[in-house]
Amino acid sequence: MRQLLAITLLLVNGLVAGPLLAQTAESSAGPLRAETVAEGLEHPWAIAFLPDGRLLVTERPGRLRIIGADGTLGVPVSGLPEVAADGQGGLLDVALAPDFARTGRLFLSYAEPGDAAGAGAGSGTAVMAATLQVAGDTGRLADRSVIFRMNDYTRSGVHYGSRIVVAPDGNLWITLGERGARDRAQDPHDLAGAVVRIAPDGAIPADNPFAAGEAAHPAIWSLGHRNPQGAALGPDGALWTVEHGARGGDEINRPEAGLNYGWPVISYGRHYSGEAIGVGTEAPGYEQPLHYWDPSIAPSGLAFYDGALVPEWQGDLLVGALRDQMLVRLDVEEGEIVGEERLFAGAFGRIRDVRVGAAGAIYLATDAPEGRIIRIAPDGDR
Repeated sequence: MRQLLAITLLLVNGLVAGPLLAQTAESSAGPLRAETVAEGLEHPWAIAFLPDGRLLVTERPGRLRIIGADGTLGVPVSGLPEVAADGQGGLLDVALAPDFARTGRLFLSYAEPGDAAGAGAGSGTAVMAATLQVAGDTGRLADRSVIFRMNDYTRSGVHYGSRIVVAPDGNLWITLGERGARDRAQDPHDLAGAVVRIAPDGAIPADNPFAAGEAAHPAIWSLGHRNPQGAALGPDGALWTVEHGARGGDEINRPEAGLNYGWPVISYGRHYSGEAIGVGTEAPGYEQPLHYWDPSIAPSGLAFYDGALVPEWQGDLLVGALRDQMLVRLDVEEGEIVGEERLFAGAFGRIRDVRVGAAGAIYLATDAPEGRIIRIAPDGDR
């Protein structure tokens, strides 16, 4: 049956996309076509584009794979760190260093077992830097070093955050969830519920807002976050994030140095029990989101559209949704969100990551035991 469906294969963006499970949808930019380019991945979490057009994909149980030009899955890369693949934990984000084409350096975020960190029981978010040495459709990690660890590992299996964004100055922003312990997000010396900023070797940049370490942990860039599972570099060079609320209150933020984004003091949602959160939707000293959803869509994955295939969307935000199983486009004008478009609702299941390829196609990773990588482009583009 599969051979009958996959009569034609199309070479696109360095990957072969077949009509298996192909689907079209209308959009503000005209009809879009979505095609599966790879399948059989176990809970894929993040996508990165290699210089030769192949994909690098993390799988939450602890595997990193290269997806070949024909959509085949390479043998898992060796040399991966030990991960706590429990609950929402495991191998999570991957980001390439700006000089990856020359050095092979990359960064991986993951839920690290406390024993591996010398922290006893539990787990916490960690980041490893390593060199990827590619051999055919696989490779190995060499020159590995853990450059970041949360400062309090716990038994909770939720809210690791874990997106990595490389800033224009080469430093790294890392998003951290509050590990299901809401008050940790307001402790300025606790890294849970914060965005941190570190150098590529793990050092603390001298211009961090709390670099002196007296008022807050020196790695903190911003605090008061619940569980940011999407982060992207804006056209203006600023960091943008999307984070989960509880029952409502998912937020888009543009975290600025030293500011507090309110969780759990303010929120536009309610606890799962129906109980009110904090003091309401605003209070002095806490920042307002640029956009929020109530009820929650459960956002994960964030990318700015930058490509020639859909010029109407240039500079707009793309967000994946887990609960509502869709791709969301947020219309961004002069740094403000002025509209929203919902696409492919229910078509692919839970969307974990969103990325934009060099040619302008949009790639999605679906969060499932048999997860897929999906390519979206204007219908008729080849």
